[in-house]
Amino acid sequence: MAKIDFLNEAFIRNPFPVYHGVREKDPVYRFLLPTGQYAWIITRYDDAVKVLSDPRFITTPPHLMEASKSAGPPHKDIISRNLLSVNPADHRRLRRLIQKAFTPQMIEKLRSRIEEIANDLLDKVQPKGKINLIEDYAFPLPIIVICEMLGVPLEDQDKFRKWSDVIMEGVNNPQFAEQSENVMAAFVDYLQHLIASRRNNLQEDLISDLIRVEEDGDVLSEEEMYALVFVLIIAGHETTVNLIGNGVLALLEHPEQKAKLQHQPELIHSAVEEILRYDGPAEVSNIRWVTEDVELHGKTIHKGEMLLISFSSANRDKEAFDESDSFDITRETNHHLAFGKGVHYCLGAPLARLEGEIAISTLLQRMPELRLRESGRDSLQWRTGMIIRGVREIPLLF
Repeated sequence: MAKIDFLNEAFIRNPFPVYHGVREKDPVYRFLLPTGQYAWIITRYDDAVKVLSDPRFITTPPHLMEASKSAGPPHKDIISRNLLSVNPADHRRLRRLIQKAFTPQMIEKLRSRIEEIANDLLDKVQPKGKINLIEDYAFPLPIIVICEMLGVPLEDQDKFRKWSDVIMEGVNNPQFAEQSENVMAAFVDYLQHLIASRRNNLQEDLISDLIRVEEDGDVLSEEEMYALVFVLIIAGHETTVNLIGNGVLALLEHPEQKAKLQHQPELIHSAVEEILRYDGPAEVSNIRWVTEDVELHGKTIHKGEMLLISFSSANRDKEAFDESDSFDITRETNHHLAFGKGVHYCLGAPLARLEGEIAISTLLQRMPELRLRESGRDSLQWRTGMIIRGVREIPLLF
């Protein structure tokens, strides 16, 4: 059985055969993290569902469970206090407050603007006959959307693009951690000024809405505001970048599915769900810690040990999905875990879905002869690391 090595180039390009072997022979698998620490990884779908709903597996590091907040500088607090990693009580409180400003109605109102952004981006490359999918389209589309939602001025949006890219490399790969920390400090400094200006002059944007939210006298602290914007950039931007990139690549590698979607554009909803299952943008969950000894498939996961769930593996589990390695945009039963499950289900999932549907359908409509410029998957460079799964660039002709 091959070993899981998240920094191995062959594994990064195609991890699914390795996951298949691990699911069959060692579904509760102990491995070495890129940081040099050992952790467990869950690879079967049913086990993933159980763990995601089990209160014995927490997202807050044990040494922070008793602390109301960390004692470090604001950019350090972002890591320990964001919605993905706070303890259950704080998570429920933050999610309740945030949902007041982040409603489905607000997301749906963005539809026409997202369509406009998608067409504007394609207008710029249409005369060239070629497009770098990530740089020209998949990356700028969601960053423009999230910056406009937050109320970031147009002239500062390029900063957010650069910061987002560096921050994600740091989250995804320890080799970039120092550079990412420096950028995070600049990011927080910018947010401090932006939030202060909004407190003095509320506007019609998400930051103003978050300042306004209140329930039983409870409000978001300054540090919680920074942490929320951080999560929005990760979950609301990076998820969509790689949903679009991985989705277009899957369609190009399955031309019969691409043709089916072009002839039946109403299939875009089920197509996006199948993209999320087949090769979703999040390879693994964020780390969980075990609060007591847990037995699973004959293994003892000891109190205090770290554990992750492989969404990429669980979503290809043949016990959960018929023809699990097949890419079928008409798949009807698609209970994938690409956005997690339970209390930590991704708050930005409706936005990511909407952006993915619009971006992919608009691209195929505008450029029906879309094709890879280079010779297939082996010519593409995949992002290193173990959290975000995606390609650095996809050169296309149309």
